[in-house]
Amino acid sequence: MNFIESVKERAKKDKKRIVLPESMDRRTIEAADTILREGIADIIIIGTPEEINKNSEGLDINDATIINPNTSELTDELVNKLYELRKEKGMTLEEARRLLLEDYMYYACMLVKTGRADGAVSGACHSTSNTLRPALQIIKTKPGVALVSAFFLMVVPNCEYGANGTFIFADSGLEQNPNPEKLAAIAASSADSFKLLVQEEPIVAMLSHSTMGSASHADVDKVVEGVKIAKEKYPSYKIDGELQLDAAIVPEVAKSKAPESTVAGHANVLVFPDLDAGNIGYKLVQRLAKAEAYGPITQGIASPVNDLSRGCSSNDIVGVVAITAVQVQNN
Repeated sequence: MNFIESVKERAKKDKKRIVLPESMDRRTIEAADTILREGIADIIIIGTPEEINKNSEGLDINDATIINPNTSELTDELVNKLYELRKEKGMTLEEARRLLLEDYMYYACMLVKTGRADGAVSGACHSTSNTLRPALQIIKTKPGVALVSAFFLMVVPNCEYGANGTFIFADSGLEQNPNPEKLAAIAASSADSFKLLVQEEPIVAMLSHSTMGSASHADVDKVVEGVKIAKEKYPSYKIDGELQLDAAIVPEVAKSKAPESTVAGHANVLVFPDLDAGNIGYKLVQRLAKAEAYGPITQGIASPVNDLSRGCSSNDIVGVVAITAVQVQNN
């Protein structure tokens, strides 16, 4: 059984309520059809009858809960709750109503906040900021978590590296230029996520263009400091660096470049030095190696809210919903 099928099976054992706000995109409705047919999760779709009908032709979403913000009896309650949550930030009742009626992601997050949904998945036709801003404003961070970050779960076919070709790439979707403390926090959160989702030991490499001092630059220094902090704060995890990508995953290269490292040559969690590297890296592997790429999956939000690449397929959405459900189970 491959990775995503195993995640689906785990999701089916304790079904969760996942809300999909992008009814204006047929891929979302196609994914809902598959999720309901396979029994992966209970689905809530936000949209008007016109949006739903337009994008559901030939599909079966009869078992989904459909919420039309314009007519739902929940809307007034959610408007008032959103106003109470954000009034100290200057939000008015009128603005709260406008957001809930015009931006379905706000409505989705309010369903999660009030316990009517367990998690949300969006981003097929909206930017990461459009997806995560409402989550951070309404659901907020999980207690005790240093920061919210994002990763891609990569499944590379016919790959001998990582966990049978399965990796986490972080941060590939949110933190633009993390400082050493944030790099350390991303490493720990990503290790937690790998352990939860892949159910194998996380082996974390903090990547650079340098391996163990082979180059000198401020960018390298940042990673070196991040490794130091991570080892001190999270000693139970295998974390090492700075490592070039080949030294991190290829045993033969690791023997020559980093022979003293227990991580080098075996890494399955790759922490990139910044968002440019992480985003470029996951897309290279996805397109050139024909890898499955699920994400950006967030870590650190009080209830799981996950993003999608705007180039995603309906099957990608199904996978992210299954991952979200398993995150909820662990919440």
